[in-house]
Amino acid sequence: MEGICALAHRHESISRMACGRKVCAETRRRLNKLLDSNLFNTEFVPERHKFCDGRAKSDILLASSAQQRFGMEEKMKKIVAVVLAMVMAAALAGCGGSKKTAKVIEIWLTNEEYAFGVDKTQPELLESVNAFIEEINGNGTFDEICNHYFGDGKPVAVTSAAYDESKDQLVVATNAAFEPFEYMEGDSYYGIDMEIAAQLAEYLGKELVIQNMDFEAVCLSVGQQKCDIAMAGLTVREDRMEYVSFSHSYYIASQKLIVASDDKEFDECLDAASVEAILKEKGGSVKVGVQMGTTGQFYAEGDADWGFEGLGVEVIGYKNGALAVQDLLNGNINYVIIDSAPAECITDAINKMQ
Repeated sequence: MEGICALAHRHESISRMACGRKVCAETRRRLNKLLDSNLFNTEFVPERHKFCDGRAKSDILLASSAQQRFGMEEKMKKIVAVVLAMVMAAALAGCGGSKKTAKVIEIWLTNEEYAFGVDKTQPELLESVNAFIEEINGNGTFDEICNHYFGDGKPVAVTSAAYDESKDQLVVATNAAFEPFEYMEGDSYYGIDMEIAAQLAEYLGKELVIQNMDFEAVCLSVGQQKCDIAMAGLTVREDRMEYVSFSHSYYIASQKLIVASDDKEFDECLDAASVEAILKEKGGSVKVGVQMGTTGQFYAEGDADWGFEGLGVEVIGYKNGALAVQDLLNGNINYVIIDSAPAECITDAINKMQ
């Protein structure tokens, strides 16, 4: 009969048999804990170490008769069998299958325009912003900035000064959870909108101040004259015109659907209508994640001003798209609908962490 300690010394090879690969640190921890448990402290092994290393045969002969030895061996075999089953289960639980990933269905569900939302009490600022947009489109600056995020360029960090009402500052309202348009790494801001903001402040001869807030508060903060301009991947909407004056558009965007990578149901879809048909057929039986206050929410729920009929699904709101995609991978929702560029960035980033 094989000794228990020999099993302990071979736990990693057993785990490899279970998983088909070297065990992860967490599984190794579980195995060690299991192998050191009280399961081995039975009346048949009062001196475990002597039994394991074979230093003294007399130490393991716990009974004087062959019948007693046979009984001990049978019980020890049962213990070993249980341990093997538990080790296999622990290894499988620790290593598990491959992690879930997500993919973007490459079909435009909407057609919308991004613009900047300017304080309605500052018409001269709106005029300057429009002139600036025309300039950066004409001289290639906008294309260069986009190349930092969609091409082979390198994103440029943007820093914010502290707000000081005594200084001549451009105060920008944003929601820095919308990569590649605005996001943060450490204390620095990155993204298409943030690089434009930095160049706009320079163009105006002002110091840049960035105020990061929930997306739903971005236009409101400008409408209350707490900020000068909203730069947050804003889709031009009539209801937002209550708070801001929109600049000329600078980017054409769309909503896209994100699904689990093993979901093949939308692979044959050719247009938005075919995607919508599948979602509408499922209706309230599925949950769709959206970023609150964005076009994705209006599209999924329905919005008369936009001409969106709604999908009839259960809509779950999140503060940002990344949280929605993570919940998709956790199995809590079925799909996510967010803006196309962030959809690509978020799924790529989360998939790399899986």
